[in-house]
This record gives sequence, structure tokens and C-alpha cells, in this order.
Amino acid sequence: MTEDRGAFGPYIGYDGLPVLDGAEANLPLIHPYAPVGAGRYITPGGGRLTIRKAEKNAHLRIRLDHLGCPAQCTPEKNAAFRRLALAAEGYCVHARCRHRPAFSDGVLRCFEVRNGTVPLASFVRAVLAIELGDFIPAGRIMKESEARFGPVRRSESLEEEGQAEAV
Repeated sequence: MTEDRGAFGPYIGYDGLPVLDGAEANLPLIHPYAPVGAGRYITPGGGRLTIRKAEKNAHLRIRLDHLGCPAQCTPEKNAAFRRLALAAEGYCVHARCRHRPAFSDGVLRCFEVRNGTVPLASFVRAVLAIELGDFIPAGRIMKESEARFGPVRRSESLEEEGQAEAV
């Protein structure tokens, strides 16, 4: 472990991953095929993954941040994360709960997944796969959503509506 004092305190190198705040160094490392539950984890790609129930327990909120890791902000990964958010939104539109698809390009990505739709383990597995450069699991979730509900909105239409920066 190496330590570097940043503006917000000590940051620690963790197994070759991007640096973490000292308080984050003890978070568990999540494995793509391990059981998934609410909590905070370090991902295989060096991100911080937070899973929690939203208000009224109708949704799960999943937040992935890659602060300090520009390798996670490629156009391909941004597009894949957007498609995943839109696929999850398809279930919400069908259930008549309207919220803006929660994602933004860059180092902080937030998703809302309606309980009882996409299994949490499958969704988290897709998020982790994108982080590692595999877009196939996200594509499967998109195909399942489109098979059930028809075409989902495309990310280009969100930019026109000014929703691309929704968090």
C-alpha cells in the first residue's frame, strides 16, 4: 500500500487499483458471481459500488463511481452504461413510475432498478462487466427489456431533451 495526502486526506493504493480514501480501504471487494446485497463495495475495476433501497422500497439505487480513474470514462463504456440505464427504465415506464433515467457520463454513474424486474445480481454483474470492458451482459438486459416492452429510448434522444446529465 502507498499513501498520498490529497486535498481531502490520505489516499491509499489498493492492489494496483486507483487510489482510495483511507476509510474506503477496508471495503469488501465484490466478485461478479458472488451474492449481492445492499452495501458498499470496491469493484474489480477500482470503482466504488453502493447499493441501497430507494424511498418506498420500489427501487434499488445503485451508484458506481470511478473518481480518479479516466480509463472508466471511454465513449464505449459511457454508451454501454447509458444503454443499461435505459433498459432498466423500460421496466419503470411499463410500471408507470416515471423518473428520469439516472446516469451521467463520467466518473459517477447512478441507476434506479425497479424491484422485481431485473435481478439485482444480473444488473450488478452487467455493471461490473462494462467496467471491465465486456458489454455482452448489458446487451442481454437491453434485449430482454425490448422483447417485453418494445424499443427503449435511445441515449441520443436524451441529449436532445437535456437529460443526459441526470443523476
